[in-house]
Amino acid sequence: MSTDVTPRSDSTRQRHLRVESLDLSPTSYAARGRLDRWSLRFDRRVVAVCTALTVAIVVVFLTSLAVGDYSIGVLDVVRTLFGNPPDPLAEFIVNGRRLPRALVALLVGAALGASGAVFQSLSRNPLGSPDVIGFTQGASAGAVFVILVVGGSLAQVALGAIVGGLLTATAVYLLAYKRGVQGFRLILVGIAVGAMLISAVRYMLMRAELIEATGAQVWLTGSLNTRGWNHVVAVGIGMAIIMPVLLGLARPMRIIEMGDDAATGLGVNAERTRIGLLLAATGLAAMAVAAAGPIAFIALSAPHLARRLARAPGTTVGSAALMGALLLGVSDLVAQWVLPHQLPVGVVTVSVGGLYLLWLLAREGRRHHV
Repeated sequence: MSTDVTPRSDSTRQRHLRVESLDLSPTSYAARGRLDRWSLRFDRRVVAVCTALTVAIVVVFLTSLAVGDYSIGVLDVVRTLFGNPPDPLAEFIVNGRRLPRALVALLVGAALGASGAVFQSLSRNPLGSPDVIGFTQGASAGAVFVILVVGGSLAQVALGAIVGGLLTATAVYLLAYKRGVQGFRLILVGIAVGAMLISAVRYMLMRAELIEATGAQVWLTGSLNTRGWNHVVAVGIGMAIIMPVLLGLARPMRIIEMGDDAATGLGVNAERTRIGLLLAATGLAAMAVAAAGPIAFIALSAPHLARRLARAPGTTVGSAALMGALLLGVSDLVAQWVLPHQLPVGVVTVSVGGLYLLWLLAREGRRHHV
C-alpha cells in the first residue's frame, strides 16, 4: 500500500516524494525521493514519541529557568532568552546562572541516553550500559587521577576522563574478544574491570589530602552545581561531533543485532561497525562524566523507557537521547527544589534508578523462569 504526497499519476510518482507503508509494522513507513535515489524509513509511533519527549523537554527546560529562590514568570524567561529581559536581575539569573546548568543537564542526559542505547544493542542485554560494564568507572578513574595526583585544571580533568574511558573500552574489548565479541562476555569482563577501577579510585581517595578527597567525592556523586558556559561548550561540541556518527551507524547497528552472519550477508562489516559504535558510545559516556561526574542509571533506564513508549523492537538512539535529557532534567529539578535540602543530582538518579533496576531484574527473572 502506498500514500503519495503528490497526485498519483505515473509521471509524478517518479518525480516527487512519496510515502509507502511497510509490512514490517502497521506504523512503519518509507519516504522515497525522486527516481528512488534515496529512501528514509520511519515509524509513526516513534516520531510521535520523539515529538512528545521534545515538548516535555521544553517544558522542563523553561521550568528549570523559572523556579528558584527568585522566581521568574515563564513569559519573562522566554523574553529574556530572546534578548528582551524585564530587568537586569532577571537577565543575570536566567542567562548567567540557570541557563548553563539547564543546558548541561539536557546535553549530559542526552549523551548518557544515546550511549546506553548503543551499549544495550552491542551487548544484546537489557543491563548493558556504560555504568554497569565499567566504562563510566574508567572515565571516573581517569578524572580522579588528574584531580588528586596531577592537580590539573578543568580541561585536564575532562581530558583525563575521556582518556580513561577510551583506555577502559580498549581493555574490555581486547579481553572480551574471542573470534568476535559476544554480549555476555563483554558484560562479565566489563563488570570485572569496573570493580578493579572502583578499587583504584578508593585507593586514590584514601591516599589524598582530606580537602582534595572531599571535593573528588562530591564530584564522584554526580553533580551539576557550579556548571558554567565552558561545560556547555565542551559537551555541545562533543555531541555535535559524535551524534552524527552514531546516527549514521544506526542502520548497521540494527542489522548486526540480527547476528554477524546476517549482517555479513547484507554487506555490513560487523566487527568494524561494532568498534565504531563502541568508540562513539564510550566517547559520549566519558564526555558526560567529564562534565558532570558519573551520574548513574540514566544510561541504563533511558533506552528501556524510550523503547517501551515507542513499542519498537530494536534500539533507537534518537529517542533514547531525548529520554535521557528529560530524565536528567527532571532529576535536577527534584534535586534542587522538591526535596527538603538541595542534593547532587546523582543522589536522585541513584535512588530512582536503583528501584528501576530492581524492577528490571525481577521482571527478567520471572520471564526466564517461565
